[in-house]
Amino acid sequence: MKSIILFRHGKSDWYADYDVDHNRPLAKRGIKAAKKMGVFLSELGQLPDIAVSSTAIRAKTTVGLAMDAGDWTCPLELDPTIYGGSPNVLLHLVQKQDDTLNIICLVGHEPNFSMFISMATHGSNIRFPTAAMAEIDFAVTSWKDVRFGEGKLAWLQRPKELK
Repeated sequence: MKSIILFRHGKSDWYADYDVDHNRPLAKRGIKAAKKMGVFLSELGQLPDIAVSSTAIRAKTTVGLAMDAGDWTCPLELDPTIYGGSPNVLLHLVQKQDDTLNIICLVGHEPNFSMFISMATHGSNIRFPTAAMAEIDFAVTSWKDVRFGEGKLAWLQRPKELK
């Protein structure tokens, strides 16, 4: 089994001083939610073998806070294709992963993540708010065999649902 955890970046600060969208920082609410979700995943016992994040400031900050708060020990890679990447780009990124990894966490953006979930699970239409996580499981042994329509949505967690 191979599992993908999609982790949307935390709430960003639209009023902060930034030059381009890529550099928009997290809001206080986003910082709190990122930490909460990092602990959630740790307590669930499903820590990723690798985290791959968008290069956008809000995504990098989100995963960094989550990793620190949840004591994730996995490596972190930054991939510029996640920012603005279509579901097909995300699928290609997944299919390139090393088969020694069983759980990967992609950290990125909407609407790409909800579209990816819908395509991967053959129709699960979900609302994917900031700092939400979703796990999609695939009954395969190699990442190159991951295909749209063959995944199962194992769970979806929104930060506001946690205490």
